[in-house]
Order: sequence, then C-alpha cells, then structure tokens
Amino acid sequence: MTLAEHPAVPADHLLGVYSRAPLAFERGRGARLYTAEGEAYLDCLAGIATTGLGHAHPKLVKALEDQAEKLWHVSNIFRIPGQEALAGRLTASTFADVVFFTNSGTEAVECALKMARKFHWANGNPERIDVIGFEGAFHGRSYAAVHAAGNPHYTEGFGPALPGYVQLPFGDMEALDAAVGPTTAAIIIEPVQGEGGARAVPETCLTQLRKLCDERGVLLIYDEIQCGMGRTGKLFAHEWAPDATPDIMCVAKALGGGFPVGACLATAHAAAGMTVGSHGSTYGGNPLAMAVGIAAFDEISRPETLQHVRDLAGFFTQGLKGLQDRYPDVIADIRGKGLLIGVKLIPNNREFMALARDQHLLVAGGGDNCVRLLPPLVMTTEEASEALAKLEQACEAVRAKAAAT
Repeated sequence: MTLAEHPAVPADHLLGVYSRAPLAFERGRGARLYTAEGEAYLDCLAGIATTGLGHAHPKLVKALEDQAEKLWHVSNIFRIPGQEALAGRLTASTFADVVFFTNSGTEAVECALKMARKFHWANGNPERIDVIGFEGAFHGRSYAAVHAAGNPHYTEGFGPALPGYVQLPFGDMEALDAAVGPTTAAIIIEPVQGEGGARAVPETCLTQLRKLCDERGVLLIYDEIQCGMGRTGKLFAHEWAPDATPDIMCVAKALGGGFPVGACLATAHAAAGMTVGSHGSTYGGNPLAMAVGIAAFDEISRPETLQHVRDLAGFFTQGLKGLQDRYPDVIADIRGKGLLIGVKLIPNNREFMALARDQHLLVAGGGDNCVRLLPPLVMTTEEASEALAKLEQACEAVRAKAAAT
C-alpha cells in the first residue's frame, strides 16, 4: 500500500482529527448560514458559542475593515493602544486589575495555569503546584489544558500524565474540601460546563468555592471561555453568584465575535509573579484582534443585549420544556444557563444532530449524550420559534425511525 492509498491519509490533505458534518458554508448573516447552492441553515451553534453577535455583524465588519486599512501586526515589542483600550473595558467591568491577550481560549488557560503556579513560587511556596479540576471539564487542547481537564479521550497516547493535575467528581464539595491541601495551587472550573453537557455549577457552590480558596490560600480560576461574554444573560456567568469572583478568569470565543481573540484576566495580587519575560505571545493582542474585540465587547456588554439574552433564554427554556413533555421518549432533561442550553437525549445525540441538520438546523454536540443550543445572542424570538419547530420535527423523525425498526 502506498502512502497515498493509506486510509489514515485524508484525500484533501487535511490532518484527519475532525469528524466533520457534510456541509460547507459560503456566507452568513445574523443567525443564518448559507451554502454555495443558496440553502439556508438556522444557526444554533454559533461556531461553538463564538459568533455571539451572529454572522457579519455590521459593527464588527466595520471595525475590521477600518483597522485592516491601517495596521495588522507589530508584535508586543511595542505598545498597542487597542490592548490598553480593551483591557480598560474588561477591568472596569470585572474583578480584574490586569489582562493578558491571547489568540485563543486554550492560550488563556495556559496563561492562567502558569500564573497560578508562579504566584505561589514568588510567595515562597514552590511546593504548591497542584491544580484541581473536575470531571466533564474542557479547557482546551494544549498539553497543560488537556491534563487540567483530565478527559482520557484527550490525554491517552500522548505520553505520561503531567504532574500536579487532579480531577474530582463534578459537584462533590466534600471531595473538594478533602483534596485541597498544602500542595494545592489553584482550582479551575467552568461556572457552566460546555463540552461536559451544559451543566451549571449551582451558585451556592461557587460561593463555597470562593470561601474555601480564601481559607486555604488557593487561587480560584474560572474558565468562562464558552459561558462568558453575555452567554448566560450577564456579562460573565459567575456574576449570578454573589461574592464568588475569581482570582483569574479565562475568556475567548465571543470576545472576538468570530475573530481569534482570547484573554486572561487577573487581580494584581494573583498576577504579581508574572514579571517581564515570564510569558508572551507574538500575535496575542494584535491591532486587528483588538479592534474587533472592542467592537464586540461594546455591543455585548450593552444592558439591552444582556436583557435580550435573558428574555430569549426564558423563551427557549419554556419551549424546550414543552417539547420534553410531548416527547419524553426523546428528551430526558433540559439544563444549562441562559443561552448555553443542554438537551439531554434518550436516542444517540450524534444521530439527533444529523436529524436536526436534515431540518436545516445546526446544533452542537456535548457530553452526557446532550446536544447544545448555542444561538447567537442577537437571535430573534421569531427565529427561536423556528428553531423549536425544527427541533420538534427532529423529535418526530426519531419516533418515525424507531417505529420503522
């Protein structure tokens, strides 16, 4: 067998790490995507919670076009005024004092993990290296990020496990209390899990986490890459819990509205160990990314946008509960928070995603046999009604398929 004939080599020369749906899109507008043939699909995936303002949002398009005619890249050897402007917006709206800009959520997580360990090293406690994560978590695909989450599917085959990463059952506060000890550096958690099946951490648990970290001298890291930037109806998901602010927070996805932008936010106290030369990025915070990030932040952080998310989330949840009542043989549970919605299924979730695509509806997969609804934050109520109708048609298709076998 020649190399060209080998089944592991993709015919299109792309590394075969994706199980792609048999669709390609040429353009998008708002909550819809269009194929080259002109077929329209209602998008309840939003690039995995990334195109938060929908496709081709005019304010983002203008920001990109205006900046593209001026300057794309200079590197962090020089001041980048856009970084200062976006960092000012982020710190004014959150717990944070400082921001490090990245190109992705994974890079933001890497920065957070390094920052947590460096904090304890700088304070004379180099033994504090352990980072505690939780079952079902997803923090990205880099080597440290996959070990922080601990999903065997992402770590197997890549050599020995990195030391200093501990995983605990989701929601087990007793196990967490027992695990936090003298070598613990930080706890990392998604206030609402995305890949893990749209599971929201109860607000009381987030408050308990903050208290535990304060008592034991441990840093609290929130991964709000998917659940942040307005997705739950507040600018960041942890804001639903009183007195539960983190020391460090990772943000990305909707921060760039589809353009690669990430950020690691921190208090001055948590970031004190990160001195000149301890971290860096060639592309992170480039002028193009900052221009789009500023436009996206300004639009998402508007009170009217966040109120619309809360209203639309209530509409979706009510409609989905109705579907669950009518199709108890298909839908087992409705979960999540805001517009990070999980629908736990009885049939296989991947098969259901294909049936939804047959109705020209795009949804995301998720753990625990869920599909996720991650519509653009600007989706209209009429479009949400259309999405619910398409989901009902997919449920009918499940029943028809079961009846035929």
